[in-house]
Amino acid sequence: MPRLRVHNFAMSVDGYGAGPRQSVDDPLGVGGERLHDWAVATRSFREIHGTDTAGADAADTGLDDRFIAAGDSGIGATIMGRNMFGPIRGAWPDGPDQQWRGWWGDDPPFHHPVFVLTHHEREPVAMAGGTTFHFVTDGIESALRQAFDAAGGQDVRLGGGAATVQQYLRAGLVDELHVAIVPILLGGGERLFDRLDDAASGLELAEYVGSPAVAHVRFTRPSR
Repeated sequence: MPRLRVHNFAMSVDGYGAGPRQSVDDPLGVGGERLHDWAVATRSFREIHGTDTAGADAADTGLDDRFIAAGDSGIGATIMGRNMFGPIRGAWPDGPDQQWRGWWGDDPPFHHPVFVLTHHEREPVAMAGGTTFHFVTDGIESALRQAFDAAGGQDVRLGGGAATVQQYLRAGLVDELHVAIVPILLGGGERLFDRLDDAASGLELAEYVGSPAVAHVRFTRPSR
């Protein structure tokens, strides 16, 4: 049965999935880029994102690389919040030259349908490499239904940010949650586990391992 999976959600030791004062210049908040240094150092990340391919052979292929690769395996669609798609707030701009097309350039690393949660309608945006962004205005469960339909029997990845993951956790819809705990302190920003009460109580620890760079904690929900 297809599952909803959260992978490689990087979090500081003090619980933040993004730093303070997120902006176009600092999409992960001040200091937030450090949350992903461990991922960028892996071969799989560089291959998936098409970055620094010349250095991919010298990149990390150990434990951290395994988690990055696992997060991309068996995924047929992705769901993300509007903040993960872009910094625009309110209604989308009208002019085609003003339309934000995401943080990832002309060939995003997804290569499958992506469903963006928003309160404002927008026509789908087709990108190179098979990625099409669809904008969902009628809630998280509608986005999940559409994503499962589009995934063709494969799993759906829940991207982020923290507020989006929280919504799905509170609804009891997350089947697998992998958090990468990075040994830094951000001191402020957006927390993953705020305001959940007992919403995550149905998830059970499946794996807890660490590399020199990060600790990996993976939870799963027993079969429905």
